Amino acid sequence: MSDHPAGRANASELPERDLPPGRHALLREQLMTELRRQEHEEPGERKHTGRRTPGWVRRRGTGDGRSPRPRLLRPALGVAAVAAATAAVLTLTPALGGVQESQMIDQRAVALLEDVALAAESRKAPAEIRDDQYVYVLSKGAYRTYFQEGKTRIDPPQKRELWTAVDGSREGLLVDEGHFGGRTATEPDTPGLPTNTSYRSLQRLPTDPQEMRDWLYEHASDNEFDDDHNAFVLVGDMVRETLLPPGVAAALFRAAGTIPGVEVRDHVRDAAGREGIAVTRESRGERTEIVFDRTTKEYLGERTVRTEKDEHNGLSRGDLIGQSAVLERAVVDRTGERP
Repeated sequence: MSDHPAGRANASELPERDLPPGRHALLREQLMTELRRQEHEEPGERKHTGRRTPGWVRRRGTGDGRSPRPRLLRPALGVAAVAAATAAVLTLTPALGGVQESQMIDQRAVALLEDVALAAESRKAPAEIRDDQYVYVLSKGAYRTYFQEGKTRIDPPQKRELWTAVDGSREGLLVDEGHFGGRTATEPDTPGLPTNTSYRSLQRLPTDPQEMRDWLYEHASDNEFDDDHNAFVLVGDMVRETLLPPGVAAALFRAAGTIPGVEVRDHVRDAAGREGIAVTRESRGERTEIVFDRTTKEYLGERTVRTEKDEHNGLSRGDLIGQSAVLERAVVDRTGERP
């Protein structure tokens, strides 16, 4: 697998007619929203909202013992940037000390995620789901364990079964064959928490891509990664062990296509060894990969990989931090029941 992401294009290579219908308005609105936000902020000011750290087992940290680096403000963009957005390219250029980084909307990622959204819309939701039922998800996963003195370990992927109450009002069940697993009751939804992932909670999420994008940025984790990366990670958190209503899934994937820095990688394997195509994003030495079936465009799983050497934890470039694969989703009548 190549270490170089595919599909990055510049403005001259992005004819407007090649974008899926409706993407231009969303990209332009994304840019104008950023400009309006900057007009009302003082230099160095950041607006924060209450955010929940996603529940997936994921290690968050710089990996080198340093404190998180300061966030970089994006300077206001002018008429040229608006024209570029019309051509489906959004360039964000945060700068500090004369050093600039460019993040672009990747046309290939937009096209792939549009195909994924169309496939999600075509799948029918299970008929007559009752509140007293449970969403069942069978998966495999492996996540790196961190010990003292820079020692880490990642075990082979193990089976994981999760039952979640459809309405989120009751305990669920997790059966995990991993090293730290076992049979555990899971908590019901937290009342009023926007990122609850029971089926009824997911039904209340936006089905409009722009509204979904706003929702992702509002509720993503607030940590040392940049806002765009946290929004992308939340996309994976919302789909991994859930049953998404078709309209919500479509909006989620279309919104993911508007996140700067998202790219496409070919020939990526999930934790079950299935090869697919992935949308990816890199931040602070980690690359998150959300993998789809190349033909059906169905979600397969997710991987997180080191892209820089991490001397503090003894990790090298290319080392796996975590991986997952969803094998089955269904609706059943009780915890412990399998389809």
